[in-house]
Amino acid sequence: MEKEKKSKIKKILVNLTIFILLIILTFSLVLKDQDVSQIFSVAAKVKKQYILFAVLAMSIYILGEAVNITRILKELGEKSKLISNIRYTLIGFFFSAITPAASGGQPMEIYYMHKDDISVANSTLALLMQLCSLQIVTITVGIISAVIHFEVLKSGLIYLLILGIILNSSALMLLIIAIFSKRLSEGLIKFVVKLLKFFRIPNVEKKQEKLEKELESYQTSAKYIKEHKILMLKTVITTVVQMIAYYSVPYWIYLAFGLTEYNIFEILTLQAVLYATVSGIPSPGAVGVSEGGFLGIFKNVFPETIISSAMLLTRGANFYLFIIISAIIVMISTFREKRIEKKQMQETEVLTEKSEK
Repeated sequence: MEKEKKSKIKKILVNLTIFILLIILTFSLVLKDQDVSQIFSVAAKVKKQYILFAVLAMSIYILGEAVNITRILKELGEKSKLISNIRYTLIGFFFSAITPAASGGQPMEIYYMHKDDISVANSTLALLMQLCSLQIVTITVGIISAVIHFEVLKSGLIYLLILGIILNSSALMLLIIAIFSKRLSEGLIKFVVKLLKFFRIPNVEKKQEKLEKELESYQTSAKYIKEHKILMLKTVITTVVQMIAYYSVPYWIYLAFGLTEYNIFEILTLQAVLYATVSGIPSPGAVGVSEGGFLGIFKNVFPETIISSAMLLTRGANFYLFIIISAIIVMISTFREKRIEKKQMQETEVLTEKSEK
């Protein structure tokens, strides 16, 4: 058990190191030919109230996911509080950011929910419904927005968008197959296992067992989703509000610079294109592609003299600030967990001593 914990901590530290190195590399490349002090000087002169609105919009994004999880868990009979689900969402945000393809977010949310006596089956279903909803909204809004802004994408960004849409659509299709088609899912697992064996990947049997267990929980989810279509509809509606809040962040940054030429709809749909483009890229936190994509997609919106400052403020509001907040939440949750474990050990020792007497 102790060995497993050490291995988990080591993996987190490795991912965190890669994530930090990616950030350093990204900003080194993006800002290499620019006066960094000038960029920060420009960013410091913006209207601060709009920066606050940008942070508030991102807070609504976090709240939207927590509202969805709370609603689903309550429907499943769990005693779940909104404040607890905000904590789980922030934990998921942190681990999604530091792991490739956001693979670490959901398992860590399930882990912390389990620690708070929420069943793994129910937490898996809640997160699965939220993920399906997010993918549906991301792909739909992304494609509509891409049609609106096709001129912007002619520069070669179109290829990156197509890749992003393909990756997001593939993830959604795999989820739908896993949830609704047992036969196709089993066939897919057999294919993956053959592939792993072909490339001589170690512990194939363990991986197969894990995939089969996940498939079993997905089949349970399928039955529930089919029987509770209204709950799924409510989840999608909340996700639309959640994503509109997220897409609005660059608009508030735009206003912070005193710019007025473009309206909220134009900037919101441009951000929807950017998100659909980069969210499927398996880079931790989409670091690098998000910053580069912003400079490409918003080059006609922000003047050349301030676009780097706008990118820093946008990414600061919708990503880096919340990485810091979520990291603090992870640390507090970890210390809390250790304190509870220590208390339980002490109580066990006292009971053992009493029984021996």
